[in-house]
Amino acid sequence: MVAFFTKILGLGRPKSKFKENGKTGPAPRSERPARVQSDEKPEVLTPRLYIGNLSYDTSESDLFDHFSKIGEVQNAEVVRDGQSKSKGFGFVEMASLESAKLASEKYHRTDLMGRQIVVAGAKK
Repeated sequence: MVAFFTKILGLGRPKSKFKENGKTGPAPRSERPARVQSDEKPEVLTPRLYIGNLSYDTSESDLFDHFSKIGEVQNAEVVRDGQSKSKGFGFVEMASLESAKLASEKYHRTDLMGRQIVVAGAKK
């Protein structure tokens, strides 16, 4: 009886948009957009850097100390949700464009607190 009302009222799981041979379900991997991971060096156009794939335990002082080894750091920020939990990314502002480029070259895809971080130029 519950199945009857579930079907009539449309209370079941949402149906997938993918349908092949009468079967529904998630789209096969070959049809899903792939996450592009290139080994190209990210372009840095400003002293502000995006730091991705951070450990959730990383603090602003950890970022500040790590990037201070390259050059003067103006600011370090870990982006957090409304409950002060890290979202796993942040920003570091270096004192100069040259030190930001050097930090990106040296630290991109290196280990920080057990995670391989992504260091790229921040979007405006």
